[in-house]
Amino acid sequence: MTILLAPMEGLLDHPLREVLTAVGGIDRCVTEFIRITDQLLPEKVFTRVMPELRHGSRTRAGTPVRAQLLGSDPACLADNAARLAELGAEGIDLNFGCPAKTVNRHRGGAVLLDEPDLLHDILAAVRRAVPAHLPVSAKMRLGHRDDDGRIDAAQALAAGGAGELVVHARTKLQGYRPPAFWHKVADIRAAVAIPVIANGEIWTVADAQRARAESGCHGLMLGRGQVADPGLAWALRAADGAPPHLVTWAELLPGLARFWDLVALQAAPRHRAGRLKQWLNLLRRRYPEAQAAFDTVRPITDPAAVQAALFGPAAPVRAG
Repeated sequence: MTILLAPMEGLLDHPLREVLTAVGGIDRCVTEFIRITDQLLPEKVFTRVMPELRHGSRTRAGTPVRAQLLGSDPACLADNAARLAELGAEGIDLNFGCPAKTVNRHRGGAVLLDEPDLLHDILAAVRRAVPAHLPVSAKMRLGHRDDDGRIDAAQALAAGGAGELVVHARTKLQGYRPPAFWHKVADIRAAVAIPVIANGEIWTVADAQRARAESGCHGLMLGRGQVADPGLAWALRAADGAPPHLVTWAELLPGLARFWDLVALQAAPRHRAGRLKQWLNLLRRRYPEAQAAFDTVRPITDPAAVQAALFGPAAPVRAG
């Protein structure tokens, strides 16, 4: 089974990729989207979103990371994809699934699923712009307002040169509200000759088994479910017959401290406590100890006070 870690703007960024891939079980990550409008971005923009470019497009644990681009201009996307290839990106992923109103209003993300010809042109331009050995993949939803055009969209992406397709099993209008319609991914899988990976609303082993059964997909992309339970990928592999690997709170604690250190390197002081609370809020679905930690830091906004309450005296932090 292939297990990918999802790109989630404002949640699954570099610090969480570092920690979750160190726990293990993940085959590949995708960055949060890099918005492309009308210019070739400077290197510092790419490395800010994807510090892994400095380390062979790998997390510190060695997990490959693919850069995700979002936009609607085929030529400009192609130029930026070529620049990422020069910088050593493991692959290029294209975002046609973001449901954010601001993104959609500026002709990005899921609204492009209404324009299959443009989807094809974007994929074809990016595919031509990067070396033949470099993977180019795409992420989509079932549709924009409805899912009637999902097959046309998927076939356009495949015909344009996508080597892999991740499908979030909801439309843009359905957002992140349960349920996910995994059975509708099966139609896409049957209509294209490239690997299709199911995504959306996978929180448990039972969810994953249903997603695979209903979609017919061998691979899965995990988002909030993996953030809430960093041992979920291992649990899925154990359900497939691999040796069990239970990720305890004690095993996770060093990763939580590492996450806090990495957040301190990239976030302004006023935002640091919020990032930690965001993760603890999800972790308490799985770990009672996370509930206690969340309760401890919930009223605290000062980073030094958070550090003292959960982690003890601060030590020098290194990005690498």
